[in-house]
Amino acid sequence: MHGIGLIGGTFDRFHSGHMSLIEAGLSCCENIQVWITSDEIAQSKDARIKNWEERKSDLEIATSAYSSRISVHLLSDDFGPSLETRQATAIICSNETMSNCLEINSHRQERGLEPLELVIADSVLSWNGEIISSSQIRAGLMDRKGNSWIPRKISSSDVRLTSLVEAELKTPFGLLIEGPEEDTSIAINEALSIISKSSDFNGLLIAVGDVTVLGFQKAGRTADLAFIDGQTKRSHWPSSGEIDRDMYDNIIQCTSPAGSLTNSLLEACSKSLSSWVENEHSSLIVVTGEEDLVPLLLHPLAPIGSVVVYGQPGKGVVVRWCDEDSKARCRNLLSDFEVI
Repeated sequence: MHGIGLIGGTFDRFHSGHMSLIEAGLSCCENIQVWITSDEIAQSKDARIKNWEERKSDLEIATSAYSSRISVHLLSDDFGPSLETRQATAIICSNETMSNCLEINSHRQERGLEPLELVIADSVLSWNGEIISSSQIRAGLMDRKGNSWIPRKISSSDVRLTSLVEAELKTPFGLLIEGPEEDTSIAINEALSIISKSSDFNGLLIAVGDVTVLGFQKAGRTADLAFIDGQTKRSHWPSSGEIDRDMYDNIIQCTSPAGSLTNSLLEACSKSLSSWVENEHSSLIVVTGEEDLVPLLLHPLAPIGSVVVYGQPGKGVVVRWCDEDSKARCRNLLSDFEVI
């Protein structure tokens, strides 16, 4: 049993893989020092990484049962105390970070110090067989336990709205920006101003609804993903013809009747998101039927930091950032849909 073991990392959105590291360390060390990467280093890699205090708090809450054996420290460089310590005799890593620990031991030997014993934690796999990681969580591909944000029945069957979900959807899901219905530019321009000033925005702007899509086009900021059905208030909207399809890299056709979510729509969402993530290609998704419910799929699928904007008839537009809360709420609502 080692006296002190070291663990270093970013520890963004503390997840099951992180817990595997902690448990592996506790199994062979009396105490663990956890060194969490500073904001300067972490956020230079991805601005969506939470700040140091939040990451520290998440870790402490998740490991509260072992608080007497764990201390948390600020890691301001690549190695922290690992190159000099004589107190710690072990270092805990995953298969993915083992090379860093081998480099540490190489430097220690150059300094005449004993190498640290490597304790390798088991990798934890997600629902799709990928190793759970903070980057995968930020990409919107899984939750912190490695579960899918899309319920299985949604990915395997067409489903329809229930009265329970319909009641929940009557309250705007996000920030309502009011503006006159006859001039959408007022609400759209205010939405763009708010979005552009947000440090949480990852660059992916999603617009749902013909009026909203055209509003962004006229404002000079074409949405990266745009969903239209040729209607507004469930009636044909002649101005849909003003939407310039040539402004999009992809045109994707799908079908989803009113009050339902189909595999056709789910595949269109997935395809358009993949095209943006991989190549930053924009997509116009043309829905035969109705696109009103598509935000319920977009939030679970989209990377954290995306923004979904949709119209609220007679009131303005609703802006909602894609985060873990929006993903969880949509997953809960999707679970209450019924299979057709």
